Amino acid sequence: MGTIGLTCLLIIIVNIIVSFKGFRDPSFFARYAFDVDGILLYRQYDRIISAGFLHANKTHLFLNMLALFFFSTSLEYFLSNEAYLTIYLASLIGGNLLSLFLHRHHGDYTAIGASGAVSGILFASIAIEPGVHIGLLFLPFHVPGWLFGICYVLYSIYGIRSQRDNIGHDAHLGGAMVGMLTALLFQPLAVIYNYGTILLILLPGIFIIYMVIRHPHLLLVDNLYFKRHHKGDLTIEDRYNSAKVIREQEIDGLLEKIHRNGLRSLTKKERKILEDNSKL
Repeated sequence: MGTIGLTCLLIIIVNIIVSFKGFRDPSFFARYAFDVDGILLYRQYDRIISAGFLHANKTHLFLNMLALFFFSTSLEYFLSNEAYLTIYLASLIGGNLLSLFLHRHHGDYTAIGASGAVSGILFASIAIEPGVHIGLLFLPFHVPGWLFGICYVLYSIYGIRSQRDNIGHDAHLGGAMVGMLTALLFQPLAVIYNYGTILLILLPGIFIIYMVIRHPHLLLVDNLYFKRHHKGDLTIEDRYNSAKVIREQEIDGLLEKIHRNGLRSLTKKERKILEDNSKL
């Protein structure tokens, strides 16, 4: 087992602090989780990053941080702190942007967790470390990095298409591809000495992302399971107008209350609603 690097340690600490804040404060959790309508309608773009530091529970947090530690020990040996941090954040953002694109018509879609960023760190290791083997929990053997990468991409493709679980396969795949590509920017010689592994993983991964962008209906829109678990596929404009009407009705009610009973009659929550809407 390698020693933990400073950057990895700091990332783990931030994840723990933010996640525990979310465990204790539901309003904090709701405000900073990945939420399609929150991002697209209310322009809360910080959710794209903040969601990667929130977790559903302590087990979710522990497994992600454990994976990050194991996949980081050798990678930090090859890269500077700045490069490592860049790969982590780029993978986090890239994975969530792919997820946002995929679910842009599903306003109720939410997600949390550092898995996209961890996937990026893992695939960065596979890209720049020839012959790397991946150890899996509870299994007594290691899997060659190239084989693990191919299986991971294929499983992500299946998961995106089937949507039969609560795993963010799209963010995982996006994070993995961005992590690998970003690592190659810092270690371009890896393309020469590890080209076989890189091509075996990148080609199917980039192909499925292309399909997501060009033909998303082949992945999600015609999926009956997915449709049963989401609201109607309204456009962003439809959802915005609907939310705007509801918001205006709520504000009208509060203004009427002020007119009748004065400003002091508002509760703390109602004052917060007025304050938030005044910023829109």
